[in-house]
Amino acid sequence: MTGRVEGKVAFITGAARGQGRSHAVRLAQEGADIIAIDVCKQLDNVPFAMSTPEDLATTADLIRSEGRRVITAEVDVRDYDGLKAAVDGAVAELGRLDIIVANAGIGNEGGALIDLQENLWDDMIDVNLGGVWKSVKAAVPHMIAGERGGSVILTSSVGGLKAYPNIGHYVAAKHGVVGLMRTFAVELAQHSIRVNSVHPTHVNTPMVMNEGTYKLFRPDLESPGPADLEPIARMFHTLPVAWIEPEDVSNAVLYLASDEARYVTGVPLPIDAGGMLK
Repeated sequence: MTGRVEGKVAFITGAARGQGRSHAVRLAQEGADIIAIDVCKQLDNVPFAMSTPEDLATTADLIRSEGRRVITAEVDVRDYDGLKAAVDGAVAELGRLDIIVANAGIGNEGGALIDLQENLWDDMIDVNLGGVWKSVKAAVPHMIAGERGGSVILTSSVGGLKAYPNIGHYVAAKHGVVGLMRTFAVELAQHSIRVNSVHPTHVNTPMVMNEGTYKLFRPDLESPGPADLEPIARMFHTLPVAWIEPEDVSNAVLYLASDEARYVTGVPLPIDAGGMLK
């Protein structure tokens, strides 16, 4: 089956690499034009290297190689005015908006909630929860104005459905995304706009595969790496895998964006290798 989102336009945040790039390319393969944004700079308190303008340019090249149009912008999802300007300009050029994938997010240092630094809490909530709200708020008026309905997909996490120690600020933000999803689903249903969330387990992207994560999972080792993370990560799942690939999440995003899911709304969809069964 091909052309599952043929002729549609998708707005994707955090599109320079990782899951966001994968979602953009997968939707382009199925016929969508793409509005791709990312912050493309290093944010304070994020312990791994973040995306660059070159990463976003590579995403754009990959989309064009699928024969689709793409418009990019470097925007921080905490900046509502910047988001609105980017989306307004892109929709004026591309002519419509049908799909929103609010995917951008960060990870930062962990620790027990009672010991967590306030700036780490603030950054996490502002990007991973506030940024999702602002992304939808900036874009969905175009979907309403188009009077064709649409699909909004919010990236949460298995951490949005269950608790994990030492990342309580991340867990709180991702649980909040579920609240946003359900409320948007109720409020936007009158416009035939569906709203759902995806909940990946560990994904093989730079946000997970970095020195900070290795040390978080293997504090017993001086210089842990991916091989040291793998046996611990496998323990989170019932299926015999340590992590999933970005494409695994993208296929779920594609389904929710497509007409195959035309009556699916308000659903938190795990892509978790059975992690919710633990």
